[in-house]
Amino acid sequence: MGGVSVEVEAGVAVVTIDRPEVRNAIGFSTVDELGAALDDVLESDAAVVVVRGGGERAFVSGGDLKELSAVRTHDDAVAMASRVRRLLDRLAGFPLPVIAALNGHALGGGAEVAIAADIRIAADDVKIGFNQVTLGIMPAWGGAERLAQVVGRGRALLAIATGEVYDAEPAQRLGLIDLVVPRAMFDKEWRALAERLASTAPGTSRAVKSVLAAATPTLHPHLEENATHTFATLWMADAHWAAVDALEQKRARA
Repeated sequence: MGGVSVEVEAGVAVVTIDRPEVRNAIGFSTVDELGAALDDVLESDAAVVVVRGGGERAFVSGGDLKELSAVRTHDDAVAMASRVRRLLDRLAGFPLPVIAALNGHALGGGAEVAIAADIRIAADDVKIGFNQVTLGIMPAWGGAERLAQVVGRGRALLAIATGEVYDAEPAQRLGLIDLVVPRAMFDKEWRALAERLASTAPGTSRAVKSVLAAATPTLHPHLEENATHTFATLWMADAHWAAVDALEQKRARA
């Protein structure tokens, strides 16, 4: 199972990805369950959405490598990237404000999930990074384009090409994280933020988001084909599979 749950209370919908055995990594069933969770939110009376990971170790650690290692052709790699990209496009274009509550590290694909949200609030001991380059690949779920929009083209290139992993406060200075709070106050602070947004006059937060979305679009469907095919070429390269093998051996020794 994908390990996704939804709770709605006082206008706040909390979508939790809870897969502790893989540090909340995204597998194929997770994608389907997240899509169903967004359907549930639309049918509720929620005014704001919070996406978070279960536990305190990871927000989302990326894609589930055990599942994704079965993707062995260029076409299948394109299909996989497109499937997750369209889910995150839906999240980025969701009519309600979306908060990513970074309860733990957001790495690789996890950073792509985070950047698809409108607002990112993080505990002060969290790390975030688009470090797909360590596996010989690149962001393919729309994260590269959204990162460039948030922090600027040069900083996005540096972040992705070097694979740097940022602590919370440097990430906030970069503009990658909006709010950093002490770990002990984290749950209280993200919930207070969500409740504040939800408590405005009915329809206000949705209206504000619609205006801002028109000014700074977060969806780039015309870039999907190039991004996913470029990713698939890297996915199929020997360098990628050598990096995956090295990572699996390192985990086996740990």
